[in-house]
Amino acid sequence: MLPASDHFYLTDVSLFKGFYVTEGREDGLDQVEIRDYATNSAKRLDFPEASYVAGLDDNPEYDVAKLRMSYESMVSPETIFDYTLADGHREVLKVQEIPSGFDPALYATERLFITARDGTPIPVSILHRRDFPMDGSRPLYLYGYGAYGIAMEPGFGTTRLSLVDRGFAFAIAHIRGGDDLGQQWYKDGKLEKRTNTFNDFVDVARGLIAKGYTSAGRIATSGGSAGGELMGAIVNSDPELWGAVVAHVPFVDVLSTMLDETLPLTPGEWPEWGNPIEDPAAYDLIASYSPYDNVRAQAYPPMLVTAGLNDPRVTYWEPAKWVARLRATKTDDNLLLLKTNMEAGHGGKSGRWESLRETAEEFAFILWQMGVEV
Repeated sequence: MLPASDHFYLTDVSLFKGFYVTEGREDGLDQVEIRDYATNSAKRLDFPEASYVAGLDDNPEYDVAKLRMSYESMVSPETIFDYTLADGHREVLKVQEIPSGFDPALYATERLFITARDGTPIPVSILHRRDFPMDGSRPLYLYGYGAYGIAMEPGFGTTRLSLVDRGFAFAIAHIRGGDDLGQQWYKDGKLEKRTNTFNDFVDVARGLIAKGYTSAGRIATSGGSAGGELMGAIVNSDPELWGAVVAHVPFVDVLSTMLDETLPLTPGEWPEWGNPIEDPAAYDLIASYSPYDNVRAQAYPPMLVTAGLNDPRVTYWEPAKWVARLRATKTDDNLLLLKTNMEAGHGGKSGRWESLRETAEEFAFILWQMGVEV
């Protein structure tokens, strides 16, 4: 029997003949424990890096002497290994191949906590080259999502290396609204607590500046869907922090969408955002942060905004009307591009290589606008 815990977030249980395995996150880090049926005593597996993703892989047999495991981090490509129960020996079976070449010794990953304005410590996972100077001179790419209880795992990504090798640090802010630190972490970023998500992201950016990872105006950031809503909120509230912003299929006309119950997805979204039709407090709160409704006469950073003509989740006119209002209101001459993909929906174009092309487009825009040599 496992006692309830606000500290450990249980995500999975797997049963075997002589033992069972629990998987979960403690303070946002993956933990794997092998537990004896009779005593319920637990053996916790240790992992070598400060920030990582780990768990059981495919284990179809009931009576086993080894467990098939997977492990990766922002520095370590996905690794599949067998863990021998008797002595803890780990036999590596497969490591993700990086065709362009990759030397993990050139890179470092860190995990730190930055205190948000309400006193809550926010975890941050960071990747950079080992020769990265902590003097505020380098650019930084900051990513976050913060919605629907979806955790942003600090796993390996090949495309981000192109930024890191050009001098960027790459950071993931594990902000409230995801379930990175459990169900309460999710609840603390939804409905009447939605603005925690935006504040966390801004406070992480300011904290990374204070620690010397970058400086104001040298932070690139991107987000899609609800993450695009995050982009819209932060450029309204703190435009001076960002050097380039990419908003993919951004959910930015929140108030109008939540007021239109004829849209097929709107009623199902009320538990996440609130129902402004029936709840005046929900109306006032959404109106206070909805990116479209809070565009103001100020300088905005360079921005690339995308939409999909066939998007059933964020209708294409949301980013279109947001860009139109930005162009009519903002006081700067910074580039503001709108790309409407006429053959795509919410997840971008289909095809084996199209996601790579779209990532390359995003990174090219960031490098161009931030003046980083290609």
